[in-house]
This record gives sequence, C-alpha cells and structure tokens, in this order.
Amino acid sequence: MADLQTRLSQLEQAVANPRAQLDHYLSEGKKVVGCFPVYTPEELVHASGMVPMGLWGAQTELKLAKRFLPAFACPIMQSTMELGLRGSYKGLSAVLIPTLCDTFRCVSQDWRFGVPDIPMIPVTQPQNRVYEGSVDFLISEYEAVLAKLSTVTGLKMTDAALEHTIEVYNEHSALMREFAEVANDHLDLITPTVRHTVMKSAHFFEKGEHNEIMKDILAGLKALPKFDYTGKRIVLSGITAEPAELLDIFAENHMAVVGDDLGQETRQYRTDIPAKGGSPIRRLALQWNAREGCCLAHEDYKKRGELLVDLCKKTGATGVVYCQMKFCDPEEYDYPICARALRAEGIQVLQLEIDQQNASYEQARTRIQTFGEMI
Repeated sequence: MADLQTRLSQLEQAVANPRAQLDHYLSEGKKVVGCFPVYTPEELVHASGMVPMGLWGAQTELKLAKRFLPAFACPIMQSTMELGLRGSYKGLSAVLIPTLCDTFRCVSQDWRFGVPDIPMIPVTQPQNRVYEGSVDFLISEYEAVLAKLSTVTGLKMTDAALEHTIEVYNEHSALMREFAEVANDHLDLITPTVRHTVMKSAHFFEKGEHNEIMKDILAGLKALPKFDYTGKRIVLSGITAEPAELLDIFAENHMAVVGDDLGQETRQYRTDIPAKGGSPIRRLALQWNAREGCCLAHEDYKKRGELLVDLCKKTGATGVVYCQMKFCDPEEYDYPICARALRAEGIQVLQLEIDQQNASYEQARTRIQTFGEMI
C-alpha cells in the first residue's frame, strides 16, 4: 500500500497534467474517449474496454475557439473547444458530448466541423424524467452511443462487462462520498485545494485504478489522529470551484471546505446506479432519472436549496459559496432558489463568479474576506 503523501502527490500530478495521463494510457495500448461534463455515461466507454477521460477545459487564452463560440458562452466549453482546435486532445479515439444545455448543443456541432479528426458522439438525456417513456428513450440513446463506440473498438459491449463496470463505478462513488466525510476530520491536511485535487483527479483515471488510490488515501487518513479545526466551515455549490489560486484564498482566511454540491465534484457521486431494475443498461438509465438537485436535470420541484441546507447542518457549515460559472444560465436560475432556502435557515450565502479565463482574483479575495467576517 502506497503511503498517503505519495498517493496525494500522484493525484496532484494528474490534475496538473492530464495530457501526461492520456499519453500514459495510450502508451499502454489503450484507447481513450474524452467525456465532456457532466453526467456523460462514461460507464458505456469503460464497459466497451476503453478509458473514459474527463474534458474540463483549462486556464488558457482563447484564440481559435472565438471562431466557433460567442464571448458569452460557458468558459468550460470555450476552453475545451480551444484545446480541441489546438490539437491538445490528439490521441483520443472519440469524444462524448451531452446536450444538457444550449451551449452543449452548439459545441457538439462546432466540434464536428472544427475537430473532425476526433469523432463526436452526442448523448441526449431526456428532461421529462417523470414520464415512464423517458427510460426507454434513454436506453435507445445509450444503444446508439454503444453502436458508435463499437466502430472504435471493433467489439460489441456485453451485459457482463457493463455489470462489472457498474460495480466498479458504484464502489468509486461510495469511496468518494466516504472521502468527503473523512476529510473533515483532517482539515489541517485536506485544505480546499487538496480536497479539490482529489475530487477532480477522478476524471483522469480509469475508475478501477482510482478506486485503489482512494482506498490508500482513506486508510492513510484514518490512521492519523483527528484534527480539531477551529476555523470557519463552508460548503461550495456550482459547476466547478477552481483554480487553486481561488481556493487558496479560502485557506488564507481560515475557511475549510467541509462539503460541496459541485458538478465536477461530489454531485456526480450522490446517486448510485440501482442494483435492481432490469438489465444493466436499463439500470444505468434509471440512475439519470433518480438524480436530484442539479440545474442541468429538470425537476418540477427543485430540492437543491433543501439539499444544501441539509449538507450545512450535517457538516456544521455556517456559509455557502455559490460558485456561479460565468454565463451559465441554468446555474444562475437556481441561485435565488438556493439562497432563499439557505437564508431562511440563517445560513449566509456568497455568489462568486467563476471564469476560467480570469487572470486576477483580487476582487474575489476582497469578497471572500468580507464573507468570512459574516459567518
């Protein structure tokens, strides 16, 4: 078993250089498929014998992407498109792109023409999830994805392979949820930046491999004495909360992240694939219908605010930082609902804009400092 610091360093290197991770898998003769955020059914890729790898953009200057996307498009989509056009994803066998918002829909077609050497496979998840036919529709979508993936592998995915993948992914979700809890006993070591690194790293590893790393990290943390943290505890909500320069400001102001509702982090691991409910592909479709509290999954009654309140009470957080992805309409729509629910319980809220093209965080520093004095 590798020691705790070695494992944390391994994850830090992967997050700092995802390209090296891609090259590592390619050097082993494995095929890798890029998966755009969020809820892309990477289980289908894994069960087809390939490695799914998350595409979350980067802090980078936009040049080529401006030919395809307007300035008011989501920063993650803009930077991911930029990297694709530059050839940074060379070696991918395909990319999966969901159509969960207007920008995703645009990028799916932009990619088709802008990056023709990497095949694009669209995924359409139904938004009317209470309708019984939505499950059958999603199964047909997944089958269409599998048909296109089979042209890459030359093989047809089996139910047995998907069954095994479901076990791997459910174990991974359980390990990530456990880490989110155990980390709160070691807030001296698991700073906001370290916590984010562990969570984000999952997108750049084959999940079975990441499971073994997480087991070592959890064992290492549990072997340490619990740390009595006396600073302020906060919860993050949004799509992402990065880069490290931003997260470091929380630590500088004696704030620890004790929970999150981030699309890039814990939100993806809240809902397991059901153990019962029919064939493996049907149960994978049922997982989508069971997801709650996300701006990208329609709900007649939005529970996100209530879920945040419950998370704050569970973790002892006295404030929530709503990480508003710049130009993300679905997230902006949810903010008033979440803020109203939190303030009704006496929990302070800070809406903080997140932009991957931002070069300075001094304004954010001032706002975080002020927020720290309020909670």
